[in-house]
Amino acid sequence: MTLWELDFYSRPVLDESQKKRWEILICEGVESVKDDPSFRYSKFVSNKQVNSIELKKAIQAALEQAPTPPARMRFFRYSMQNMITRACEELGFPVNASRRTLALQQWLEDRQQNFYPQQPGYQPSNSPSVSQPLEVAKPLPDALVGQQWAFVNLPARDFADMPEWETDFSEAFPLSMADVEADTSIPGLLIFSQRALPLAGWMSGLELAYIKPQLGETARLMLETGSIDTWILANLPTPELQQEAAQFEAAKQQANGVHFVAVQKTPQSESFAGFWLMQERTFG
Repeated sequence: MTLWELDFYSRPVLDESQKKRWEILICEGVESVKDDPSFRYSKFVSNKQVNSIELKKAIQAALEQAPTPPARMRFFRYSMQNMITRACEELGFPVNASRRTLALQQWLEDRQQNFYPQQPGYQPSNSPSVSQPLEVAKPLPDALVGQQWAFVNLPARDFADMPEWETDFSEAFPLSMADVEADTSIPGLLIFSQRALPLAGWMSGLELAYIKPQLGETARLMLETGSIDTWILANLPTPELQQEAAQFEAAKQQANGVHFVAVQKTPQSESFAGFWLMQERTFG
């Protein structure tokens, strides 16, 4: 199944009227460890063309050039959700707000460093922030709370066999895309539940972004999903758990933000109800 990642936002380039140029970027996303993003489409528009009509035209042009049409699309900018959602849905494509846009983020970073500075009218500036409302962290539904959980680590080389793992729900990306070496230790969280399959199915619809320990007076393990949503995975009531969470975060930073969450019925299970590889990134 082909998935596209889409961005529509202003760039650090001014037009003849000294107004910021806007740009539509579309690329193939990385849905599985077997996929490698290849198709890319870009188009600059004026600030007077920032609407769903122009976006639909750009998507249609991309469809004419692409070897394979997408089954669905993702975007990460909360401020553009109404326009992007309208354009995609009018063209008949399901679309999700998601921070699982690794291919798009890497392309944007490359353009910020190597493409925009070469354009006439370039104005160096800080990367635009992803404006979004503050969200209150939500607890997991009672029926989906794991009965046990544990921090674990796996060497990056073990993920080479992931396509052969027995999983009901999963999503990953080639670790080479995240500049992770084979001997790097990848931290993760294993969740055990007698309702493992329903829990994994529910999580699969959340567009998992990353796990983040919240240490301090109220220590908790947080799950970031979609473009703005935050869930409370677990409380960290003891110094021992807080230390484990700090070690998890340190290992995550050593692995360029890469980590995983997996769901199993019991610690003795030989298969996964769910397995997701993630990378925490700065969005802009």
